Amino acid sequence: MRPALLSLLLLAGCATQPPCPQGLGPATLASAYFGRTSGGEEIVTDAEWARFMDQVVTPAFPDGLTVLDGAGQWRGRTGTISRQRSKVLVVALPDGDAATAQSRLAPVIAAFRERFRQESVMVTTEAVCLGF
Repeated sequence: MRPALLSLLLLAGCATQPPCPQGLGPATLASAYFGRTSGGEEIVTDAEWARFMDQVVTPAFPDGLTVLDGAGQWRGRTGTISRQRSKVLVVALPDGDAATAQSRLAPVIAAFRERFRQESVMVTTEAVCLGF
């Protein structure tokens, strides 16, 4: 299959929301992965993360969120693999789409990168069915 056709098929698959069972509605689930180290040393302590949550994350998502502890690795611009503790922010946005999720997360990510001098924050989104 040609790469351009494959790309179109993959994009079409990302845009479709499966029908939700009764009692559940369409939503977007967004996850952002915040690394806590730089140059091999921890730069985001538990206390600093708590302040960041209070000052930036909670005001951006006052309706609710989940934060999970993670352990990950990635290859930076220098080619070095970095292993680090991380925080995973998970936000469910009823009736939201990936673009909405990205625009709501963008100021949080920018604040984190600036405050903690981090190179990047990984973001994923997926269409889900949501109910409370």
